[in-house]
Amino acid sequence: MSRPLARRRALVALASSVGLVAGATAYTSPPAGSAPPAGDCTPAFPLAEVTAGQSVKGLTVDSGVTPEPFTGEVIGVLDDGVAAGIDMIIMKLDSAALQDAGGIWQGMSGSPVYDATDNRLIGAVAYGLSYGPSPIAGITPIEDMDDYLETAARAPQRVDIGAPMAKRIARASDVTAREASQGARPLPMPLGVSGVSARRLASVKTRPYVTKGAYAVGRAAAAAGPADIVAGGNIAGTFAYGDVTAGGVGTATTVCDGRVVAFGHPMMFSGPSTMAMHPAEALFVQPDSLGSPFKVANIAAPTGTFTDDRLTGITGTFDELPETIAVTSKLTMGSRSREGTTQVSVPAAAAEMTFYQLVGNHDRVVDGSAGGTETQSWTIKGTDAAGKAFTISRSDRITSRSELSFEASMELPDVVYALSDLPGVTIDSITADGVVTSNTSTYRITAMQQLRKRTWVTINRRNPATVRAGGTLHLRAVLSGPGGQKLVRSQFTVPKRAKGLRGLVAFSGGSSGFYEGGDGEEYEEEYYFEESEPTLADIIKSVKEELRNDQLRADMIVAGRRVSIERTKVLGPVDQVVRGQRMVPVRVR
Repeated sequence: MSRPLARRRALVALASSVGLVAGATAYTSPPAGSAPPAGDCTPAFPLAEVTAGQSVKGLTVDSGVTPEPFTGEVIGVLDDGVAAGIDMIIMKLDSAALQDAGGIWQGMSGSPVYDATDNRLIGAVAYGLSYGPSPIAGITPIEDMDDYLETAARAPQRVDIGAPMAKRIARASDVTAREASQGARPLPMPLGVSGVSARRLASVKTRPYVTKGAYAVGRAAAAAGPADIVAGGNIAGTFAYGDVTAGGVGTATTVCDGRVVAFGHPMMFSGPSTMAMHPAEALFVQPDSLGSPFKVANIAAPTGTFTDDRLTGITGTFDELPETIAVTSKLTMGSRSREGTTQVSVPAAAAEMTFYQLVGNHDRVVDGSAGGTETQSWTIKGTDAAGKAFTISRSDRITSRSELSFEASMELPDVVYALSDLPGVTIDSITADGVVTSNTSTYRITAMQQLRKRTWVTINRRNPATVRAGGTLHLRAVLSGPGGQKLVRSQFTVPKRAKGLRGLVAFSGGSSGFYEGGDGEEYEEEYYFEESEPTLADIIKSVKEELRNDQLRADMIVAGRRVSIERTKVLGPVDQVVRGQRMVPVRVR
């Protein structure tokens, strides 16, 4: 779309370095509400009673759905380690699984840690000491996780350890004091996306709504159910699920009265949240000698909603599923046809998930980085800030010589991105329908002609268009393509007051970026837009007025000291995309 739709504020990153790694996220069955599992409602162990050398035990999952035990020892308490007024407990943890992985893993965030003697809940594994494998974990106290932290403090990217604590960590483990002094970080959490290839995720760099560092994950059946969301069990939060699933897998800390507390740190740090809550099944923990080990898991059908995404963790409920935006794409190429739908639970993620839905479906049907032509139509439905329904629709023809799947998947998400940033505007559904052929032929505007005394004469800078004031200027564009030429006519009535004026006449193809003069010289086309943020009406108007790639625009501009006359006509569509532009001087006699 044109630049007004591209000038948007930066979207909150869906995958920051604050969080835990998403494993293989795959949604494989229809969404359904479920009764909450039996809760543990474990009483809290007071932070004030935590002491160095204290023995602890915990639960987590490295494979399957059943929590397995680990043990550990308290190294100390780091004052204000999580945030102002929120301390962090430093522990050294151990189990056979931890030894196999080399230390705590991404996806272990939320794993509950209990006092080894009286079984009261101390807190949740949430922070790692370094980028590499380490058995040292930062624990978020359960006392603070239960508060949901209404204060919107900034989620820390790194927690300073300090020299005294670094030395204590070094004495208790094989981590050096220098490594420990680098600080504790929330276990990293890039965005895991299923339904889109790794190549696609790595290639998109030009759109502000596409997460940098997102990675592709697999899709497989998950045997997990709502009863598997237990203390120490897998739990997943997603921004979208269905054809494309995007989110992260971690660990539930405690379940009580139909509510779940998990992670020990934020996922997006959104405060109020609408992420979908899912059970998950872990496949394995992948060791990594250069970075942190990470859990690979598949998620099952959603079973609730994460209502809070706070500094010390995320909180979910089994009461009902989140409202979603249905993103549906249908694509046909010859005998191949596919329709898929993604349910987006976080509105801010709608543009990115729309892009993933479209490009993933294209890759399935087109099945290659190939050129071609697509006739595409799409519709966005929603409501404005006053609750009034609106519909935005557009159809177009897209031709690419090398990468149709990519180029045909960008315009609709751009519009969704602009809409997502408007206060009070709600998107209800997004649908796209396309038909693809392997043809890559296009037209190019190669000449402009004027009708003079019943003869079409080529006009250019040396032979400008001329017209009598009060008369009609008859023009046509010469379109050239592999199959031959096509002629497209237009005309302008020139008012008598234009006598003696000079100006320009031009033809431009819908898929163009510059004017070409009749002598081959190129002139940049410039658009000017208001700097203010667009409204819903602005966006609807922009979409409506946007030229199709297979249309032409004819322009006439003549001006003098006190007179300025501008005329524009939209021509077509024709049977192929039109590229190029021609601009010629005009004189009014």
